[in-house]
Amino acid sequence: MSEALRMTKDRVSVDKKRIINNDRMVDVNQLVPIKYKWAWQYYLDACANHWMPQEISMQRDIEQWKSPDGFTEDERRVIKRNLGFFSTADTIVANNVVLAVYRFIDNPECRQYLLRQAFEEAIHIHAYQYIIESLSMDDGEVFNMYREISSIYDKDEFQMKLTEDILKPNFETQSDEGRRRLLDNLIGYYAIMEGIFFYSGFVMLLSFNRQNRLVGACEQIQYILRDESMHMNFGLDM
Repeated sequence: MSEALRMTKDRVSVDKKRIINNDRMVDVNQLVPIKYKWAWQYYLDACANHWMPQEISMQRDIEQWKSPDGFTEDERRVIKRNLGFFSTADTIVANNVVLAVYRFIDNPECRQYLLRQAFEEAIHIHAYQYIIESLSMDDGEVFNMYREISSIYDKDEFQMKLTEDILKPNFETQSDEGRRRLLDNLIGYYAIMEGIFFYSGFVMLLSFNRQNRLVGACEQIQYILRDESMHMNFGLDM
């Protein structure tokens, strides 16, 4: 692999573009000519879905949360534990995209979407912080749940090991074994984390919306669900 940009009159050929192993380490991400139009379309669709947490009012949620009769203790536990999981889980996904996946998925079209995905993970982290802060929850309790609640800890540990596995100094994608380990990472994050772990939490939180409770938080969760559905589908297509 070359270590730096090379001067040449050769044009980039669409036929030579690949998802991985594009025979370079340091280079520009030349989008044109576009080979993987599906990846570019994911990027365009994601940009069209842009949103920010502070655009959504949390006033009704705050009033309901402060009311002694607003939620049972079990319901409050469900809400806090899901927020405890999500508030740190999206940081793990973002780290995996930025530190691991982007490094080895070196196709420009895919990288364009990965950059957008990383930004959306940052928005999701912001959203959970916004919800937790708005409801005046004990942030120390909620944000430390990944180290205190075994079910959250086990999920996070499972995912982080997948990231660590392809960050080892000797990892490469030239061999079948290396490509298999990269595939394990992609399946673990896009199918298991975003497709199973996240969806089960979304279902629990969105159930309150059907009862006209936590409407502001649930509106944000619905936007996050839309983003995560696209992340999952992109990962499966990739």
